[in-house]
Amino acid sequence: MTDLSPADSTGEPLVPLASPRGLERVVQAAPGLFRLAATGGWRLAEWTVRQSLSTGTEIVRSLAAGQLPTEAFRQITTDLRTVGRHALGVADEPTDLVVVHRATTVGLSVEELRARGAALLYQSADVWFTQEVHPAYERILDEMAPDEARILRFLALEGPQPAVDVRTGRPLGIGSELVAGGLSMIGLRAGVRQMERTSAYQNNLFRLGLIWFSREEVDPTRYQVLEVQPEVMDALKQAGRMAKTVRRSIHLTPFGEDFCRTCLPLGDQ
Repeated sequence: MTDLSPADSTGEPLVPLASPRGLERVVQAAPGLFRLAATGGWRLAEWTVRQSLSTGTEIVRSLAAGQLPTEAFRQITTDLRTVGRHALGVADEPTDLVVVHRATTVGLSVEELRARGAALLYQSADVWFTQEVHPAYERILDEMAPDEARILRFLALEGPQPAVDVRTGRPLGIGSELVAGGLSMIGLRAGVRQMERTSAYQNNLFRLGLIWFSREEVDPTRYQVLEVQPEVMDALKQAGRMAKTVRRSIHLTPFGEDFCRTCLPLGDQ
């Protein structure tokens, strides 16, 4: 009679565990199973003891630093999950899955946002609460290029700087188009290493709220040198016969001034 018993991946027919042959296969595999269980149990036990000693300390430190309880426990849970996977010898999640997981869990709910807002209001009313530096300064430093730090220090030491916009000329100024904006000598005078990126540097500093482009002029004599710079002359040629310059200025914002005093060594030229 033909054997119609289902087969496993090796092609060998599967047999019920209750049969003598099935019991024999279980006995043969037992040492490996016991070893796997013992290894996993030892790793899990070691991880449990180590983490039980440190988790409480981490939570206390997070709360003392002003982190909300929900945020602190979320971070601790994530860390414990990662360590637990390593303790059991399980491979890490694929990078794309980790990114998706973080994207779906990092965002705070409306209740959590309101709790953080309430905490800020509570701290503002607490006469004993002090905050030496603005909490955004650390993030801003991470989003700045070294040349941008030189620009900020230059503005902090030398004050507002002249800048010009180059526009096409039209009768009565109607239909005038901007050819180049925010041209200045800030990059040259600050000593940046990549002069061609000065405009991009200024745009990023403006995005960070550290500088602003004012419509007000500074000392008119300071524009004479600026308006004969090669960059300005090229823009004037591009704008055509009726091209004109519009005088502006570039300043540190009050936020930028405080940032420079706090984060930059202004005494060292």
